[in-house]
Amino acid sequence: MKNMNSKYKYIYIGLLGSMLLSFSSCLKDFDPVDTYSDVTEGINDEGKEVVFKDKAAVESHLKTLYNQMRDRQEHWYLDLLLIADAHADNAYGGTTGAEVIPFENNALEGSNSVIDRDWNRYLEDMARANRLIVNIDEVEDATLTTALRERYKAEAKIFRAMILFDMVRIWGSIPVITTEAGDITAETIEDVYDDYFPSQATEEEAYRQIEKDLLEALETAPENDAGDKTRFSKSVARTLLAKVYAEKPIRDYSKVIQYCDAVTADGFDLVDDFSDLFGMNAAGTDAKMRNTKESILEAQFFSGSGNWVTWMFGRDLANWNSNFTWAKWVTPSRDLIKAFETEGDQERFQESVVYYETSWSNYYPSDHYPFMYKCRSAYSSIIKYRYADVLLLKAEALIMGPSDLAGAADIIDRIRQRAGLKKLPANIRGDKEAMLNALLKERRLELAFEGQRWFDLVRLNKVEEVMNAIFAKDSGRKALVYPFNETSYRLPIPQGVIDQNPKIVQNPGY
Repeated sequence: MKNMNSKYKYIYIGLLGSMLLSFSSCLKDFDPVDTYSDVTEGINDEGKEVVFKDKAAVESHLKTLYNQMRDRQEHWYLDLLLIADAHADNAYGGTTGAEVIPFENNALEGSNSVIDRDWNRYLEDMARANRLIVNIDEVEDATLTTALRERYKAEAKIFRAMILFDMVRIWGSIPVITTEAGDITAETIEDVYDDYFPSQATEEEAYRQIEKDLLEALETAPENDAGDKTRFSKSVARTLLAKVYAEKPIRDYSKVIQYCDAVTADGFDLVDDFSDLFGMNAAGTDAKMRNTKESILEAQFFSGSGNWVTWMFGRDLANWNSNFTWAKWVTPSRDLIKAFETEGDQERFQESVVYYETSWSNYYPSDHYPFMYKCRSAYSSIIKYRYADVLLLKAEALIMGPSDLAGAADIIDRIRQRAGLKKLPANIRGDKEAMLNALLKERRLELAFEGQRWFDLVRLNKVEEVMNAIFAKDSGRKALVYPFNETSYRLPIPQGVIDQNPKIVQNPGY
């Protein structure tokens, strides 16, 4: 290293140390079937060093992408609900921990451990997707046909788009990484420096990359399989496109409607019984249903590979006393419970909130304590995208775009009638602002504890109006530390990331 530019010398040393620590920690979880290694990847039959030695190595790596939906739920589900529901008006933090309460009382800082974990986990997932996308065309295996290569690449692009979509909605300007960094040596560090220390893209640039990935994936991704909703299919890509075009940086309501209609054309529909989505079987030993006609993408769990997240939110109904000795995250708020009661919405309420007796009383009396109920056992599926969300997005586009209030009202009525509620009254159906408020209320009740509420408020510029008022009318909420304002729409970037990468700039307000 004696001839290395001094600008990079200490960066090289620091990176090498952090990489060794990372490698050491990874060894604890080593799985030779699904993890990169010279056994599954890395060396081909001629002894040449490669990324994927054959078709089997590619498929093993693709499996790791799918396994992220089951095995690493912290960032894309557990923490996303903390952001979307407890940082909004649907829930309280739930416990007294310093990592959770700042989401409830708007005291978030870049030092928050949840935010740091999520940023790193998302980037790790992005790197996994990039590894397949960048290297699959170099695989020398005739059984890996052109059609298979393009299909696998499309699935990885959908996965990458999902990651970027979550990240850009949380943080705004983020690194958009579509390449794979080369090895760091004294000779290469100047060439790979930008790969290891990437700049932030603007929000619009991030959304354009998501759009690009999804449009390209639509060409060769697998079709929707009614019997297997765990796949990154064309329908998942269309759903994400509908959601992307509803966001401010590239908003296009005509395209929202186009892709919502395309999802409908793929055969999705509302289930007749709302409990089919989240319920248990009659014996209480398994999920009531998987792969319903309403589910677009879900993570599924079976005996031997249970969903551990359930005990972060409440009881595991398949193992009643497991991990039920400490306060849980994402406790339903009094304001949300009141919203269900005011609407007379019993069907969705009983699938969303449940009461148990506890040994703690952080927010409610211990003998009648509410819990979020949409993830209730180790065998509950986690539904990432479902058709009711798509329908309500179309209603939003009809209200905000071409202004078909009657069409939007018909969609909302369809959702309400499934829940046993009456149609919207005439005085609401003809007023745009009243319809927008009706839509927001319907999305809140329909999609409670599914990671939507905060992002709905942000997308429709309702954060200050709703969140600054909630602390005065919800007696159970922790005192507001900082008022919500225009800088509240994005969360802080982890301070450790900023310390390590001089190109990353903290979001305003933090």
